[in-house]
Amino acid sequence: MIDLTLDVQRASRCMHLPSNQAIHSWVAKALTGHREVAELSVRIVDREESQQLNNRYRGRDVPTNVLSFQADLPAELNLPLLGDLVICAPVVQLEAEQQYKSLSAHWAHMTVHGTLHLLGYDHVEDADAAVMEKLETDLLASLGFSAPYTPVGKAK
Repeated sequence: MIDLTLDVQRASRCMHLPSNQAIHSWVAKALTGHREVAELSVRIVDREESQQLNNRYRGRDVPTNVLSFQADLPAELNLPLLGDLVICAPVVQLEAEQQYKSLSAHWAHMTVHGTLHLLGYDHVEDADAAVMEKLETDLLASLGFSAPYTPVGKAK
């Protein structure tokens, strides 16, 4: 059992956002086997805030689905603070529609994906991407969701 302190901030006008309980379960699943105690924030935003943050921190002047900001604390502090996730609700909704996925499945994926980034996983190199994608697929399957990277055809 993970001792998880989660601060969910809702700064989006979008409807159909996941519950705090769902977000907590997705983050906890991603942390399993990595951390016993963790603190993090999940901020749900609209396009403007996502775009501003993505431009400022990544040099990309477009909104994005999820941004991960690892806590940069000296190790000697020994605090459980993991960092912050910023998830753009309109982008997640649009991607779910474009990929023919349920909104819940895509929210779970973006939350797990961002949490794995906070744990140090990345997908810059092909080998690292393969490791991260396998882990995401396994975690989402354990949550009852389909593989996130499997192409889904148009619903009939």
